[in-house]
Amino acid sequence: MPNLSSRFVTATERAAPSGVPLRAFRYLPLFLGGIAALGLCAALSLALGARSVPLSTVLDALLGHGQGRDALVVTGLRVPRTVIGLAVGAALGVAGAVAQGITRNPLASPTTLGINAGAGFAVVVAIFALRLTDPVEYVWFAFAGAAAAAVFAQALAQRAGDIDPVRLALGGTVLQLVLLSWTSAVMLASQRTLDEARFWLAGSLAGRPLDTLWPVLPTLVLGLLLALAVAPALNALALGDDSAQALGVPVARIRLAGGIAVVLLAGSAVAVAGPVAFIGLAAPHLVRPLLGGDHRLLVPGCLIAGPLLLLTADVLGRLVIRPAELEVGIVTAFLGAPLLALLARKVAR
Repeated sequence: MPNLSSRFVTATERAAPSGVPLRAFRYLPLFLGGIAALGLCAALSLALGARSVPLSTVLDALLGHGQGRDALVVTGLRVPRTVIGLAVGAALGVAGAVAQGITRNPLASPTTLGINAGAGFAVVVAIFALRLTDPVEYVWFAFAGAAAAAVFAQALAQRAGDIDPVRLALGGTVLQLVLLSWTSAVMLASQRTLDEARFWLAGSLAGRPLDTLWPVLPTLVLGLLLALAVAPALNALALGDDSAQALGVPVARIRLAGGIAVVLLAGSAVAVAGPVAFIGLAAPHLVRPLLGGDHRLLVPGCLIAGPLLLLTADVLGRLVIRPAELEVGIVTAFLGAPLLALLARKVAR
């Protein structure tokens, strides 16, 4: 087993007993605390921004009793933004946990595997070639680009029928850089494409109506259900393909199902909010010290941690240069780059 993932696998082995663990009830307070923190963060997302709104006014607006400009800001702008943040954050957090599980690579995520870049490149090409203007029209192109990038990254990482975590990390990084450069070239070739795509490519929750979420909601829910279904088998994959097969786990099918879940989740998230970075990488690493490496707990934990991280970054982006704001993709990239460097140094030891 390569040194890159040895500590990650060891932690998973220790936290993956057979059967449904009764000890999961020990973590119930952590789950409840996470849900409470997420509720608080959602409330702050509704209240804070270029124009701060008292929580009492937010509550009145949600109940339909509010009137005036503040109520309109809450219901017309911040409610869609917060709901989309919850959905996108959950998708990215769970996608990161599953990606790390099926690859046995603690640095795997939709970003580092090139999946986000693949979706972004496909959308930009579609805008350039088909003159798309509505984000709702981006959905299927984002899925196609995400799927193609995922297949290519896995092909680069194959060695003797198994996936090499080091090759996957390197191949995904190279693929991401290549796709980003191609995306920039297409945008520079067309001023219209540049104007249409640059805001979306930054990764943002602002200005997204709920109409952009509804088309991807079925695939997002399907991806979440598939991720939860394969979570128990991911514990066996951490032991290596040979050991997992000896335990009766259909490795190829589990890896395929997990890969489909990652593509569905990442494609849905990118189609709605653009390629938001590092949520998928950070969420599992924040949850694992609290809940352990058992994917039966890790995946539901990331379902909470992902939106918590994304909404926190979005609120920070609104406050840092108020009354202007930073797109959430810029905030997550700024905070996530040091995290990636720290994790790379830690797992390489």
